[in-house]
Amino acid sequence: MVLLLAAALSGLTGCGWLEPYKVPIVQGNVVTREQVAVLRPGMSRIQVRDILGTPLLTSVFHADRWDYVFTLQQQGREPQARRVTVYFKGEMLERFEADELPSETEFVATLGRPPKARTPLLEATPEKLQDFPAPKPAPEPAPLPPLPASYPPLEPANR
Repeated sequence: MVLLLAAALSGLTGCGWLEPYKVPIVQGNVVTREQVAVLRPGMSRIQVRDILGTPLLTSVFHADRWDYVFTLQQQGREPQARRVTVYFKGEMLERFEADELPSETEFVATLGRPPKARTPLLEATPEKLQDFPAPKPAPEPAPLPPLPASYPPLEPANR
């Protein structure tokens, strides 16, 4: 009987009926269309870094090139992969190349949303509020003792 049940369950998993949960894997820098739209030739490296973030890939051999790479793998969806490459001439932005990038709103929509929990309505009518007594005022705190006129020395007098 147990073997029959195990065989049935293994058959169901082979058909895709039961699929284990896979954690979404996000790697790299998320760069959106709005961020790239702000880039202009002549910007400094610091300005580019402030807009796009720290580059994922920098190379000693290509000091004038920063690569921003992003990948996202989610269960039941096609993997996403995007790349933005920024080229500098000295300390100034010369040009950039980018894949088709989503807007920030489009990117957030691709992340998938957790099931929406039903939030209870937290509202009371004036009649319902009368059922509850008003809170009592807090008691007046006791006065603090007076501060000393002088304090003892922090170090001993004899050294």
